[in-house]
Amino acid sequence: MKKKLLFCLVALLAFTITPTSIAAAQSDLSTPAKDVTIKVMTYNIHTGIGTDGNYDLDRIAETIQESDAEVVALQEVDVHWAWRSNFDNQLAYLAEKLDMHAFFAPIYDQDPLNVGEPRRQFGVAVLSKHPILEAENREITRLSTQDSNPDPALAPGFADVRINAKGAKFSFYVTHLDYRADPLVREMQVEDMLNIMPETESVILAGDMNAAPDAPELQPLFQRLQDVWTGEGGWTYPAVSPQKRIDYILASSNLTVSNTEVIQTNVSDHLPVISKITLPRGR
Repeated sequence: MKKKLLFCLVALLAFTITPTSIAAAQSDLSTPAKDVTIKVMTYNIHTGIGTDGNYDLDRIAETIQESDAEVVALQEVDVHWAWRSNFDNQLAYLAEKLDMHAFFAPIYDQDPLNVGEPRRQFGVAVLSKHPILEAENREITRLSTQDSNPDPALAPGFADVRINAKGAKFSFYVTHLDYRADPLVREMQVEDMLNIMPETESVILAGDMNAAPDAPELQPLFQRLQDVWTGEGGWTYPAVSPQKRIDYILASSNLTVSNTEVIQTNVSDHLPVISKITLPRGR
């Protein structure tokens, strides 16, 4: 009886595990996983102060929420920084209100006005609906606005974040480049960023570059990364009557970009840019 049962089991295995079924399994394993499309935004929030001069962080949150952005690059973020923003922790407020993960990369980090209060910080930040796996505040060259006689020097405020969007992992960078007419510091900042960002991975760089698309100092960035905005227009500053395009989302060549637009709003002095970006996902 036992021999008969063993014979039946062997016969069943021989019937079910065929060359055809093995080939199908191997084919399934080699089939690429479905790509992931996310909405990415960059937004200089001007510390929550709109074109009407009023401070209202809820308006910033509403703009982000209505856009359905999943990953957001923020610039000019106050964390207990000054009276202009009621010494609020702006990033914590936005993250809680929008139910998003967050990372803050302060450019400036100063002592509080009164002993026992939180440190005063100002910089760039990331909000993400998707998990943040790693994050680091990297240094690029800056000309400090807090020193009376500054010299160009390495300083923090370049957010370097690794995000997992439904299995598609990518590097997300947020920057805010020097605003002065002389492009020297921006040239050094671009070189610093290119030295930090990997050349062979999925990369998105977003932020306020304070320079037009034809600015010579930005061209090395465009040689490595694609500008999500194509064609004319795309003005983002000043929000009341936009005349310049200085806010960008750039993506590595292995990513697919679509539906890029500038959102019209008066809740900051900049207009936000949003784009759909498709990321490859490995098994």
